[in-house]
Amino acid sequence: MSLSSQLGLATLIVASTVLIHLVGLAALLAIMRHHRHATSRMAAAMINATAILLSAFGLFGLHSIEIWAWAGVYRWLDVFPDLEQALYFSTSTYVTIGYGDLVLPRGFRILGAIEGASGIILIGWSTAFFFSIVDRLKLLERGLEADRRM
Repeated sequence: MSLSSQLGLATLIVASTVLIHLVGLAALLAIMRHHRHATSRMAAAMINATAILLSAFGLFGLHSIEIWAWAGVYRWLDVFPDLEQALYFSTSTYVTIGYGDLVLPRGFRILGAIEGASGIILIGWSTAFFFSIVDRLKLLERGLEADRRM
């Protein structure tokens, strides 16, 4: 596969995974906005724990979809002989572990490098999102405590 073909295909995959991530984060935010504020400390703790779990599993699901998308492209291009190898390579590349026991053949290596760059950016975005959710929940809990003091 030529360099320009790799770059073009990688651009399409990155655009797709960024769009998946954006829509997924927007959906998680919408779900979070619908959770009701508790009137007791115990209820607030339960709601916050549920919100944190939902966020964590939601983010894990988004990254799984994105990893599977890259693996699907590797299978479509017949770079790896089976889905297990494509998925293993995609996962280790996306999260930038890159064990090196499976490598892309010449003509496809740029795809792997771009997947790694894309994965680390999307993981960073998820980290910022998760931190903001936890921080917002702490603020809501502090507001509940302040309301009780008044």
